[in-house]
Amino acid sequence: MGMMAKMRSLAPWFIISVGGLFVLFMVLSDSKITDIIGSRANNVGSINGEDITYQQFSNALEQYRQLQTQSTGEEIPESQLEAFRDQVWQAIVSQRILAVKIEELGLNVSDEEVRESLLGPNPPSSVQQYFLDSLGNFNRQAYEGAIYNPANKQAVVQLEDQVRQQLLQDKLKSQIEAAASVSEGEIKRKFVDQNIKMNAEYIVVEAGSIADSLVQVSDSDYEKYYEENKENYKVDEQRKYKYVLFKKEATRADTNAIRDNLAAILIKLQSDTSSFKTYVEIYSEQPYAQDTTQLSKIPAGAQDAIYASAKGQLIGPILTNNGFSVFRVVDVKSSKSKTVHASHILISQNPTDPNDNKEAMDIYKRLIAGEDFATLAKEFSKDPGSGPFGGDLGWFGQGMMVKEFDEAAFKGKIGEIQKPVKSQFGWHIIKVIGISDKDYIVEKIFNKIQPSATTLDRIYENASDFAYLSDQNGFEESVSELNYSTIETDGFKEDVNAIPGLGSNKAMVKFAFENSVESVSPVFKVTAGYAVGMVSEKIKAGYQPLEEVKVNMQSQVLREKKNQKAFDMIKEIHSYLGGSAEFEKSKEIVPVAKTGAVQNFSPSGTIPRLGREFAFAQRAFELPLNTVSEPFKGSRGSFIIKVTSKTEFDETAYSLQKNTIRDNILRQKKSSLFNNWVLKLTEEADVVDNRHLFYR
Repeated sequence: MGMMAKMRSLAPWFIISVGGLFVLFMVLSDSKITDIIGSRANNVGSINGEDITYQQFSNALEQYRQLQTQSTGEEIPESQLEAFRDQVWQAIVSQRILAVKIEELGLNVSDEEVRESLLGPNPPSSVQQYFLDSLGNFNRQAYEGAIYNPANKQAVVQLEDQVRQQLLQDKLKSQIEAAASVSEGEIKRKFVDQNIKMNAEYIVVEAGSIADSLVQVSDSDYEKYYEENKENYKVDEQRKYKYVLFKKEATRADTNAIRDNLAAILIKLQSDTSSFKTYVEIYSEQPYAQDTTQLSKIPAGAQDAIYASAKGQLIGPILTNNGFSVFRVVDVKSSKSKTVHASHILISQNPTDPNDNKEAMDIYKRLIAGEDFATLAKEFSKDPGSGPFGGDLGWFGQGMMVKEFDEAAFKGKIGEIQKPVKSQFGWHIIKVIGISDKDYIVEKIFNKIQPSATTLDRIYENASDFAYLSDQNGFEESVSELNYSTIETDGFKEDVNAIPGLGSNKAMVKFAFENSVESVSPVFKVTAGYAVGMVSEKIKAGYQPLEEVKVNMQSQVLREKKNQKAFDMIKEIHSYLGGSAEFEKSKEIVPVAKTGAVQNFSPSGTIPRLGREFAFAQRAFELPLNTVSEPFKGSRGSFIIKVTSKTEFDETAYSLQKNTIRDNILRQKKSSLFNNWVLKLTEEADVVDNRHLFYR
C-alpha cells in the first residue's frame, strides 16, 4: 500500500459506539448541505430542534457501509439494512447530544495537545496499527516520514481532526467519570468474595418437595399476592394493528428466470475454457468451495443426479433448498463408509400389543404382489416427513437412523422390499433404492430464488394502492372489496422496536402512537414484505385486574404457600433439635427434609449443587464456626446451616490486593456511569425521527 493511501486510511469511519461518536461529528459538522438544500422536506429528523438532512444521513450510512465492507469483506445483507440504519441513526443522535454538552462545559482541545498526541512517545493505537513491521512492532521512522511528507498534507489534516475529536471525547468522559468513587467497604467485600472460602452442613426443606395437598390457597391469598406484586401486572399504554401483509415472494416467472439463466450459464460452461471457479466468482451467490462429501450431505434435490454422474460432469440446474444450483463433479473416490438411498412405510404400533405387526404384514404382502410402493406409502405411512413423498428418505449415512432401521437398510439389497422391522416409532417396511461407497468432490454455482426488481415494484405498488384506497374508503371496506386477509397484532408498547408478527419497524410503532384508532398507515417495509395497517385498538395504561391474571398467578401463589410451609417445617426441626447439630434427626419429624454438606464456596452466593443461594452464603459468612443457625428462607426452600470451616481474613493479602481491586471496581463504575449518562441524555432528548418517509 502506498504511503498516501496509508495516510488516508488513518481516518476510518466511526464505530457504532460511544467511543466512535466524535468521528461522526466531523462528517456532520463539515457538511453544509442544509445551506444548499434549505428545505425541511429534505430532513430525515431532528435532535433537540437541530435538523438532520437526508443527505447528511445518507453520507453517514455510506461511510459506515464502506467501513463494514472493508472490515468484513462482505456487503451488509439487505435483510439487515433496517437494523443498520437504526444503528447509524442512534449514533447520530448520541453525537449531537454530546456535542451540545461539550459546548456547554466549555471543553476544547488546543493545537498543542493534538501535536503532542500525534508526535509524542505513544501515538494513538488506531494510527500505530498502519505502521507495524513484520514483527508487529511500531515503525516510528515510517510513521514520522508519512506525517512530514508534504504529499500527505490533506490526510494529516483529517487525522488531526480525528485526534482532536477523540481528545474532546476523553475530556468529556473524564469530567463525567470523576463522580465515580469506591468505598473501603466495597473493596473489602470484593476481597472477601474472592478470597474467603467456607464449608458448611445444612438441612433444607425444599418448596418443591411439599405436596399440593398440604397447602390451601384462598381468595385472600391471591389478593395478598396481587397487592404485593402489583407492579408485575402493570400495563403501559399500548396499541394494536390490524394489517394486510403483502409478502415479498418470488413469482413463477422469477423462478423460471433464475433457472433459465443458470441453464444458459451451463451451456456456456460446456464450451468455455475458463475455469469453473471463475464462473462461481462471477455468477454464484455463495463463495467458491471444493467439497469432498458423501451423498447424504449433498442437497436432497441433487443427490441422485450426482450419484449417477462421472468425473468432470456438469449437472443442473437443479432445485436445491431455496434456490437453483449447477454442480461440477471434480472427482469420484472410494469411501471408507457407505450411504444408502431408501424409502419406507411406517405403520404405528398396536397400543395393546406392540408386537402385533398384522397391519404392516398386510401392506408388505400387497407390495410383494406388485402394488406400487410410493402409492401405498402416501396412503398408509405415518411418517409425516416422507409419507406424502412416497416414503422417500433420500440418502443417509450409517448411524443417522434408529438402530433397527439402520441395520436393516444397510444390509438390504437394491430393489428388495424387506419384511416389517420394529423400532421405537413402529413398524417399518423398507425398500433400498441405491447404495454408494463413494465420496464426491464437487463445485457449485448457486442462485437463490428471490423476487425480481419488477416483482418487488409490483408488490409495493399493490400495497400503495391498497393504502390509498383504505385512506379514501376505509380499511375494512377496502379489505372486503379486494378480498384480502387481515391479521391483528398483540398489544405493543411505545418503547419497543418490533411489532408482534411484523418484526422490527420503529417507524410503524411511532405511527401507531401518533395517530388515532382507525387511522390507516402508509406502506411500511417489514421482514416478510410490505404491510399496511390500521390502528385497531388503544390500550390505556394501568394494571391488569386480578380476575384476568388470577389463572396465570396460580403457580406463584402456590409456591409462596409452599415456601411458607417449608419454613414452618424447618422451624419445627429447629425446635426439635434444640440447638443440636445432629442434622440427620431432622427426617424423624419432617420426612421430606434433606441434609447435605457443601465445600469451598464463597460469600458471593453460588453454592455447589445448590446454585444461587445468596441468603445461604451471607448467613454462612456471618455465622460463627460450628454454630447452628436460626431457620431462614432461601431460593429453593428453607434452611438450617452450620459452618464447619472458614478462611481467616488475611490483612496482609488484603493490603497487597487493595489497590488493584479498587482500580478494577473504579474502572467498571466509570464505564457504567458514562454509558448510563449518555443513555439518560438520549432518553430525555427531543428526537424527531422521520426516516420512514424516505425508506420503504
